[in-house]
Amino acid sequence: MHCQAPNCHVQDFDALDRRLIDSYQRGLPVCARPFHAVAERLGTSESEVIARLERLQSLGVLSRVGPIFDHARAGASLLAAVAVAEAQRDAFAELINAAPGVNHNYAREHDYNLWFVMTAPDEPELEARLEALEARLGVPILRLPMLEGFHIDLSFPIPWAELEHT
Repeated sequence: MHCQAPNCHVQDFDALDRRLIDSYQRGLPVCARPFHAVAERLGTSESEVIARLERLQSLGVLSRVGPIFDHARAGASLLAAVAVAEAQRDAFAELINAAPGVNHNYAREHDYNLWFVMTAPDEPELEARLEALEARLGVPILRLPMLEGFHIDLSFPIPWAELEHT
């Protein structure tokens, strides 16, 4: 586990922080007050859970707080990429991040060096969003629609004891 904030160390996380991080990776309850349900499970208050998640996100421990949807069932999505000059990569990344429906964007060492996932309620809206972004960027967008879905479980146990000694 790595903190992005200066002077942030794994030792700074108390037992509740650690239990929250471990439990938050999967199984967020689908209900009107999910953080209340998490709080009950952890033996604390809803406001405490929310405050801690905000703190962990501000430290860079959590990059995102929210659900992950299967966009093939909830609308349309695809992986896309653009090739831009390295000197302009950050400026292009900001434009991509500001576009509606972009849920993540990352740099890769490749001719197509900025990759992102675009989502929309349906295929026509997805294509409209891509066309609008393509016009704004002034470069062609490589469209890579998903042909077959695979589930990759991104949750993992955190070896807290080992991390304390590094």
